[in-house]
Amino acid sequence: MRNIYIILCSFLLVISFANAQSNQLKVNLEEQKLVVKVIDSLLNSNYVFPNVAKTMTNSLSDNLNKGEYNLITDPILFSERLTIDLQSISKDKHVKVQLNPKYIKEVNALNSQQNNKDDFPISLLETWKMNNYGFKEVKILEGNIGYIDLRNFSRPEFAAETAVAAMNFVSNSNAIIFDLRKNGGGSPQMIQLITSYLFGADPVHLNDFYFRPRNEIMQTWTLPYISGKRSVDVPVYVLTSNTTFSAAEEFAYNLKSLKRATIIGEVTGGGANPGGDQIINDRFVIFIPFGRAINPITNTNWEETGVQPDIKVPAIEALSVAQQKILENLSVIDSINPNSIYSWLLSEHKLKQNSLTLTDKQLKEYQGAFGTKTVTVENGQLLYPYSLMRKAILIPLGNDLFKVEDTLLRVQFIRKVRKISSIQVENVNGNIEEYLKN
Repeated sequence: MRNIYIILCSFLLVISFANAQSNQLKVNLEEQKLVVKVIDSLLNSNYVFPNVAKTMTNSLSDNLNKGEYNLITDPILFSERLTIDLQSISKDKHVKVQLNPKYIKEVNALNSQQNNKDDFPISLLETWKMNNYGFKEVKILEGNIGYIDLRNFSRPEFAAETAVAAMNFVSNSNAIIFDLRKNGGGSPQMIQLITSYLFGADPVHLNDFYFRPRNEIMQTWTLPYISGKRSVDVPVYVLTSNTTFSAAEEFAYNLKSLKRATIIGEVTGGGANPGGDQIINDRFVIFIPFGRAINPITNTNWEETGVQPDIKVPAIEALSVAQQKILENLSVIDSINPNSIYSWLLSEHKLKQNSLTLTDKQLKEYQGAFGTKTVTVENGQLLYPYSLMRKAILIPLGNDLFKVEDTLLRVQFIRKVRKISSIQVENVNGNIEEYLKN
């Protein structure tokens, strides 16, 4: 069926289609009975653990017979209550009932047209495209650190071109950071594609998946051929939060098990059972995990436990910690260079940890003409004349010291009797030029 496909999360459809509409018809007892009956059939036929499926469905039937759902007439509240009841038994965060009439209507329309079985609703495809297939931001941080903010692992048949472009963009980096702190999951095949850029041409065994409906095991390996350059020897860091979930957890778990990445952040959400959305009636769908992940190294997975970070810090601090760790390592490698750019960047990074905001009074105090250099204030920011054509923002580092944005320069304001009398401009090589205040 078109509406059932292997995916390690249900968030993609939630984001695309969940529409908590106040004009939805109320749920009556007949619909409740139908929904519980269909859920019973779907879970017992497909859920990866048959015994747990039976316990879940028995619990729903008992609640229905006892009248516990009688007063729940709002369809959204009804779906949420069913989800709570199912998860309380299974402890499986993937199991979820949702009100999703728009998605159901589009899927049924595709089925009636007898199109390709892999067709997807146009609304879903447009949402994936609008979100750039999960690639929120790709850039190079100071120190030539590649950074990819990835919000989901989209299906390669749609997102491969974007993924290849992202991986090639960071292919010359000294280190690569994958930010999965806001990633809810997605396709194991996208994990396979991205991970292939981090290993050589010889295939590496990433993961196994057991699927109950077909009673078979599917293996995933890195790809022997990719488009572009491999980053085989580049250090990799993965940032996590407690909402990093499902396929995002697999990516982190795979790399950690293979000792190919350092995981920094929080323990992840704990969802390792792949599945897909199945239609209940014309209003409700249920995400049913019909498989489970089996890592070839650990012979287990991250279900309920989550992925344990190598460096455990609050998610909000993970990026800064990763940058510092990378710069420290690069500084050690480049320690023979007395004017190491990495030592310079590391000291700056540490200074920037206590971010400062300048008051209008402070901004006014710093502005002025210093020899041939005139420091100005524009739109609440302090600007330094980096060249005749360009003014650069001065970023406060504390104690009258500023970084000239996007350069390897610092500006130190010198005081005499508490008043600023000059500035000293220092570059990464240790050269210092002083300009007296006019």
